[in-house]
This record gives sequence, structure tokens and C-alpha cells, in this order.
Amino acid sequence: MISRMELTSRSRKLNTKPYMQGPIVYWMERDVRVHDNWALIEAWQTARVNHVPFAIVYWYRSDSIYLAPQTKRLDERLKQGLKKVSDDAQALGIPFHVVEGNNSHVLIEWFTSHTIGGIYTDFNPLREARSLKQEIAQLNRWPMIEVDAHNIVPYFVASAKQEWGAYTLRPKIHRLLPTFLTSYPTLMPRAVQALSGPEERPSWWSTMTSLDDPRVALTHFIEQRLKRYDERNDPNANMTSQLSSFFHFGHLSTQTVALAVKATGIPADSFLEEMIVRKELADNFCFYNPNYDSFKGFPDWAKKTLDAHRHDSREYVYDIDTFTNGLTHDDAWNAAQLQMVKTGYMHGYMRMYWAKKILEWTQTPEQALLVANTLNDQFEYDGRDPNGYTGTAWAIGGVHDRPWQERPIFGMIRFMNAQGLKRKFDIGQYIRTWTSVSIVK
Repeated sequence: MISRMELTSRSRKLNTKPYMQGPIVYWMERDVRVHDNWALIEAWQTARVNHVPFAIVYWYRSDSIYLAPQTKRLDERLKQGLKKVSDDAQALGIPFHVVEGNNSHVLIEWFTSHTIGGIYTDFNPLREARSLKQEIAQLNRWPMIEVDAHNIVPYFVASAKQEWGAYTLRPKIHRLLPTFLTSYPTLMPRAVQALSGPEERPSWWSTMTSLDDPRVALTHFIEQRLKRYDERNDPNANMTSQLSSFFHFGHLSTQTVALAVKATGIPADSFLEEMIVRKELADNFCFYNPNYDSFKGFPDWAKKTLDAHRHDSREYVYDIDTFTNGLTHDDAWNAAQLQMVKTGYMHGYMRMYWAKKILEWTQTPEQALLVANTLNDQFEYDGRDPNGYTGTAWAIGGVHDRPWQERPIFGMIRFMNAQGLKRKFDIGQYIRTWTSVSIVK
């Protein structure tokens, strides 16, 4: 007797189609890894219990924004991650297919041609990914189950609504961590039957190398910087985790990191707060607020105060090219922009300042948000991410914040200036480091 596709506390059904028989597929989208991946684990277990073939499939979009000249390094990182998935899957005897095309029909055709019996997929709160999954689920040809493999506490378990801020989500997360912060089961090599047929590969496959194991970066952070993490707000100290790009591409599980950090016994409350509560708050915001990247998504008090100051005089107004090339009058802002363009990373404290100055130097808050998100998505390794959209919405639109002292342009949105940077760290050193770096066209 064929068992049905089981639901766990980490998963939810995307349609009502019952599972009858046939191969089980994990449609990998956000969490591009084999190890420590709850979506893969649940799909693998279903295939094993039902004694049916199993495979992983990834849709590589040949019209991806990552293919633009300024985002070439992002596309390369994605491809390297896919190569590592292939290596790790091969070691377990799991077929890994990469289908390439401009629209979702190539994925639907792949499911159809392989007579798939059921689909597991991972969770992504962003609009385009959700729309695609709904499109395929609504065909009702295959049962589809979504598993939150990105958050430690699944988004739908943590909260059923948009949270006001970290202070409202934190107690919910902490209450559930003992249940969900557990070790991963081990996948046994060759324990499932492989889906028959040759693995599909895009034309660029042979030119790419595999991504270095992200767990090496985790070990380096723990050994070299975790004890000094409280110095993270000084960009010159270089004490951040530098793991955000691995989280964005799904190359590393936050649950893996949390377990490894806790095992050290090193006090790490600040780090765990940011990686767990703040990161999961971003997913909460983007899932429950359909306007997460627009003025409409700001809280009412923020929209009201920004509207009241909409026509305030601006001493400086810059266009997108000036911002992109780091050619404003502010050396600190330029240094932050140049750091991002050159390396794909901007220090978190400077990122807050960077976004708030864009609000000050554009004609409208709508334009400010568009500029900030455009630059972030084009140049950051962790662009096009809930953390990025939530961060710009916080800086420009008061999301997850409260009203502050009123002032021109900002209204009651929290204000930051260069004097504040000087009080925090040696801003001169930061400027000298990054304004001497040329942008590579």
C-alpha cells in the first residue's frame, strides 16, 4: 500500500491533490544545499518509505537578473552552489537535474515527462517565488508540499500575522526553539532508488567549479571572530560573521550554525538574536505584507510623517548613476557604496546609514526605496532577499521601528548622520580603505 505524503510541523500542503504513486521530487529553489535541508530530508523520507524513485530538480532561469553585467558574480556564486549540490547529491546516489529556460513551462514539462507522483519544495516568502509555486500547485496535477527549510522555527508556526517588531516575535521564537532547534537526521547513501535517466545539465555546466564548503567559513568565524562579535558595529574591526551570502543562496542552514555556535559554549546571544529572530522577522514581514518593497508596506505612522514632509527642501538630490558610482558629496556614503560594488558586501552598520542618506538625497520616499533596493539587489551577494527588503523598509519607512524626534525630510523616521559614525568608530580609516578602490566596470 502506498503511503500518503506526510505533513510535519515544518510543512504545509500547497494543494489538495492526493498522493497515489510515482516518483518523489524535491524541487529545490531557495535552499541550494544537500546537507541539513529539511525539505530534501522530508522528500527523501517519503520516497524511501514508499519505495519509489527520488530526485532533486532545480530550474535555472536563463533570463535571471543575475545574468546582468553588474551581477555576474552573483550568477557565478549561484552556479558554483549548484555544482556543489551535484557533488553532494552524487555521493548519496541522488540524481540532480538542472533544467534551463526562460519560463516555468520547462519545469512543468520536466515534471510531466518524468511522470512525477509528488513534489516537495522549500519556502520562499518573496512575491515571484510564491507566485510560481502557486501556479504549479494550482494545476493540481501533482500533490505539492512546502517545507520551511530556511528558518529554524517555521514561519507559519512562529506567527500567523505580520509582527510589529522583534519584541513581539522574539518570545514566540524563544518559546518554540526547544522544539525546532534539533540535530538533523543523517541521509544514508543509496538508501533511495534513483530516478532513471540521464541527469540534465545546462550548457555552462562544464565551465563551472564547485563552491567551497560553506562550513569551512562557519568554522573560521567561530574560531576567529565569534568571541569578539560584540565589536561588529565597527566596520574596521571586521568582526561580523560574513555568512549572510551563504544564508541567502541557501548554501548554509542557520540551524546548522546555531547548533555549532551553541556547542562552543561561547556567549553568543547577540549573534543568535540577529541570525534567528531578526532574520526570521524579515521572512515574516515579506510573507505577510504583500507590499514589502513599496511605500504602501510602511506602517501608517511612517506613511503619515513622510507624506507630511514630502515637499521639504533637499540640499542634495542625486540620480541613480551618481549613487551607483559613489560620487555624492559624502565620503562616508561613497565608501560604503564602493565597498558594496567592489566586494558584494557592505558592513551592516554602514548599510543603515547608506539607506537613510538615500532618503535624504532623493525627491520622494518612493524613489528612495526604489534606488536602495535596486542598488542592493544589483551588487550585494545577499540582494533580492527578505533581509534586504526589510532593512531598506526599516531605514526609509520605519518598519519594525517607532517614531522618533521630528525633523525635515525624515519626519519621525529614525535619523542618522556622519557625526554618529564618528562617535562609533574611526570613519576616516573606513573612508581611506574604500575610496581608494576603483569600481570595475
